[in-house]
Amino acid sequence: MKSGGIGLVLLGVAMVLVAPLACSKHQPSPASEKQTIHVLCSTFPIYLFTRAVTEGRANVQVAAMLPAAMGCPHDYTLTPQDMRKIADANVFVANGLGMEEFLGEPIKRANDKILLIDTSAGIGDLIQITPEEHEEQEEAHEGHHHHAGANPHLFASPRMAARIVRRIAAEFSKIDPAGQALYTKNAEAYAASLDKLADDFAAALKNAPNKRIVTEHAVFDYLARDCRLEIVAVMEEHPGQEPSASGMLEIVRKIKASGTAAVFTEPQYPAKVGRTIAQEAGVPVAVLDPVASGPEDATPDYYEKTMRANLATLVEILGSKAK
Repeated sequence: MKSGGIGLVLLGVAMVLVAPLACSKHQPSPASEKQTIHVLCSTFPIYLFTRAVTEGRANVQVAAMLPAAMGCPHDYTLTPQDMRKIADANVFVANGLGMEEFLGEPIKRANDKILLIDTSAGIGDLIQITPEEHEEQEEAHEGHHHHAGANPHLFASPRMAARIVRRIAAEFSKIDPAGQALYTKNAEAYAASLDKLADDFAAALKNAPNKRIVTEHAVFDYLARDCRLEIVAVMEEHPGQEPSASGMLEIVRKIKASGTAAVFTEPQYPAKVGRTIAQEAGVPVAVLDPVASGPEDATPDYYEKTMRANLATLVEILGSKAK
């Protein structure tokens, strides 16, 4: 994908975010030093990354549109309060890759001059949802919509998060050239820390005797790829929709047949199903937090602390240490 420009292609009510394109009707002018730039972020992790990049830029105000505790907004519907937030914003920073299905025509009606940044644009090595998987998901979860295409959960991988951070800095440098040095400095420092974290994950799990796991949903696919873990099954093909009794039995069968090491739930969803599956399969169960949600007053190092806690959990459960 090309990475030029700062807009989005909006495809009806169900929006699939693609490479940013310059908005012909509202080509932005560079912001002045005195002009306040009101930035609205779609999700909690995107808010954390944007806040880190813009830290110290006095004329940039960053806010999250959705509650910090919400998690992935796959089936979210915009509220009148959300529309007012969009109307008051200058820049909207989105995850992309279909995560924000709640956007579309409403955002244009609320604010047709808003500048939209797709943080996933230009990032390669995406994990694809195949047409076959897409069809299976549609059949299994009638009434819910998944897009065939790339897995949107880049943020749950420190390696991919570092790319997002650099992408955000590049786009803000276009919107506010006077702040380019600060954005670049912040992004490079934060991205370097995230890359180091990714290296630590890979090193600590390199010699894991059993790398087969079950996860809540497909949020950890990129992290699993980074660490060469094998996700044998996911408990929820569509986030928030628990598997049927037969589906649970099938996961138990897969765990036993493959010798899967453990089941991992997420704090954003009830743990009952995961505990039941793990008990029936006779394997450990533990929690991994993808940082899809968090506290309203999250500290600047919240993402890193949470991910390092995940690493400690994986090392403890999988019984691995770097050699």
